[in-house]
Amino acid sequence: MGTIVLLSLTSALNPTLIAATTVMLLLPHPKRLMLGYLLGAFAISIPLGLVIVLTLGSSSVVGTTQHTLSPATDIVLGVLALGLAAVIGSARTARALEHRREEKAERDKPPPRWQRYMNRGSARVTFVIGAVLTLPGASYLAGLDALSKLHYSDAVVVLIVIGFNIVMLALLEGPLVSFAVAPDWTPGAIERGKAYVNRRGLKLAERALAVLGILLIVKGAIGLIAG
Repeated sequence: MGTIVLLSLTSALNPTLIAATTVMLLLPHPKRLMLGYLLGAFAISIPLGLVIVLTLGSSSVVGTTQHTLSPATDIVLGVLALGLAAVIGSARTARALEHRREEKAERDKPPPRWQRYMNRGSARVTFVIGAVLTLPGASYLAGLDALSKLHYSDAVVVLIVIGFNIVMLALLEGPLVSFAVAPDWTPGAIERGKAYVNRRGLKLAERALAVLGILLIVKGAIGLIAG
């Protein structure tokens, strides 16, 4: 059981979830966006976890997916993130983005349709994103594999899977709890964060993508070695 708890904590440090949460906090209506993402994540992750444990058990499906698909995907995404960090970090790209921003301000052109849609705080969009990005990763699959070997009753398995997901998505739940407990303070804190990002957006994006890329590559490499 201790292994399952440890794996749930490890899965909470998912770089993709960290990036998604950060982006949603910087958009208008972050509470609505994060709630949609959280519900989408629960909608796919909990039922799929239960199917794996109760129906498939600790079959080769768990091991194969855990040690092959997820690590390889992490490495590919990590390389892409590092590539984006390099592009953003180049002086020529920075100047081009600044020039484009000035031209856009002069024309007063409305933002793209997808951005306007997101800016309205569409929980439906983030619901779908949450469902897609929360497909079982290595830590979750390892936790399910460990759970299937404990031979608990179905009712206990359901509770543990739900608890695992609650811990796994704590980075989303934290800001939502903050909105509920401190509704006056939280929006102001988010606005101060936005102002800081606006001042140093390119540099922050470069560093964040670099860190994300390294974490994903290390995570994928560890998964392949462990397999």
